[in-house]
Parts: sequence; structure tokens; C-alpha cells
Amino acid sequence: MVVDSGLSDEQIDRVFHALAAATRRDILRRAIEGEYSVSALAGEYDMSFAAVQKHVAVLEAAGLIIKRAEGRERLVRADPVMIARARALLARYEELWRSRIDRLDALLAEPAPGNTGHPGRPGTDTTDPTQGA
Repeated sequence: MVVDSGLSDEQIDRVFHALAAATRRDILRRAIEGEYSVSALAGEYDMSFAAVQKHVAVLEAAGLIIKRAEGRERLVRADPVMIARARALLARYEELWRSRIDRLDALLAEPAPGNTGHPGRPGTDTTDPTQGA
């Protein structure tokens, strides 16, 4: 099953790359809650302003946040459209893996051909191949 999200492979790569770092996930969480200046965000982390700017740039390149200028400040907020697309993509992956796990569970629940699962009954091999006969 191919997961079709309406996003290009490059866009998907950028989204997963952006979400791979805990700091970027936290910045995104804050941006979902409301609009923040990059300066205010930088004050929340034990790293330089430039490092926070780089994290913001990765999120912006992935389309997960939108940055705008207001006077001398740069404000960031989450892009709800892209967040929804990323969430739908992850939901499709979850659906794919859940169906695979369900099929594996069903396969493991089936008895092996010719094996009744009862020792001593016909069709059941209870001998240990590592032991001599």
C-alpha cells in the first residue's frame, strides 16, 4: 500500500526532518498555541538566538509554521493547513501499519498445516529435531 498524502516526497522529507528534533517539536507546539516572536521563543531555550532562528527556519521550510514581520519583530504561528496535512499523512501510515499488524495477528492465530496442536495426535509432530531418535 502506498501512502498518498498529496505532498511531494521532498515535502514529506522536510516535515519528518522538522519533527525529528525535540526543540522543533516544542517550538511547533508553542506556535500551535499562539503567535510568538522569535525573540520570545529564544528566551525559552538554553541556546543562542541564532540556533532558535535555525530551528524556526527548518519548521518554516517544512511549511509547518508561518513567519511574518511586524515592525522589527518576526512572529511565528503554526500553519493549520499543513499541520492537518501532516496529521493526515501520519494517520495513513498508522492505518497501514495497523492493518499489517492485524494480518500478522491473524496469520499467527492460524494452526500450521497438518498440525492440530495436540501432542500425540495424528498430524502433530512432537519430536525434538535436536534430539536423536
